[in-house]
Amino acid sequence: MRTLPRVSAPDVLTSYRRAGQASASAAHTVDHVPSSAAAFFDVDNTIMRGSSLFHLAVGLAKRKYFRASEISGFARKQIKFVLSGSEDLEDMASATEAALSFVQDRPVAELQDLAEEIFDSEMIDKLIPGTLALAQGHLDSGQQVWLVTATPQELAAVIARRLGLTGALGTVAESRSGAYTGHLNGPPLHGLAKAEAVRALALAEGLDLADCSAYSDSVNDVPMLSSVGNPVAVNPDPELRAHALANHWRIRDFRRRARLRPYVAPVATGALGVAVGMASGYAVAHLRGKR
Repeated sequence: MRTLPRVSAPDVLTSYRRAGQASASAAHTVDHVPSSAAAFFDVDNTIMRGSSLFHLAVGLAKRKYFRASEISGFARKQIKFVLSGSEDLEDMASATEAALSFVQDRPVAELQDLAEEIFDSEMIDKLIPGTLALAQGHLDSGQQVWLVTATPQELAAVIARRLGLTGALGTVAESRSGAYTGHLNGPPLHGLAKAEAVRALALAEGLDLADCSAYSDSVNDVPMLSSVGNPVAVNPDPELRAHALANHWRIRDFRRRARLRPYVAPVATGALGVAVGMASGYAVAHLRGKR
């Protein structure tokens, strides 16, 4: 995998704006609903437990897109992600490009089909019912609902489509002649890039951001949350919780067992055990399959 480029401070905003505009341009709608308002939802630890990119990597590993030993890197990032409740830009960029490197020169349509399979096999049971109910409430009121995530656009679009949402804004992978180059079109859709993508989409869709809502778990998404009139911290990390309290933002937390129990079966292990167990289990199974 190539070394990620370093950008100087004056170029950071330009780089994020490029990523946001690329994401808005690549956005695909499921069911276009004319509206002046929309709700924007982060994915990882907001709509879905853990990292959607890691779940994609697990699905690709099971389909023998890369060696079992290489999943350890994804496992380390997932454990860090679950324990901290926040994203690290360099981890996210390296993980995204690591995943893309395994589909380099493969058709874009192939990954789209695989994302459908992987959603069913790895992700559907990790959705957070409370957050999905919030999204459904916006749909029922006639608003658009968009996912805004650092995960690849193709996977984000699949998640949005399978959940019946309006569409998705995700990290755009570079492609030529219908095949991946293995690189990104700008940085991952993260932090300021998410806010830029939301602004670009709002301009294209005729949305009034003052009437829009945004939901996220991470302090890294404060720029996106601050760009709308109704920001909501969902399952917030400590920094976002403090920021939300200081700014009188609403907070919704669906991590408590008492709230989850009516919707999902009890889980015997904690988040760390789930991450380690998934990674090691799939690695062992893959190794056995190669003997």
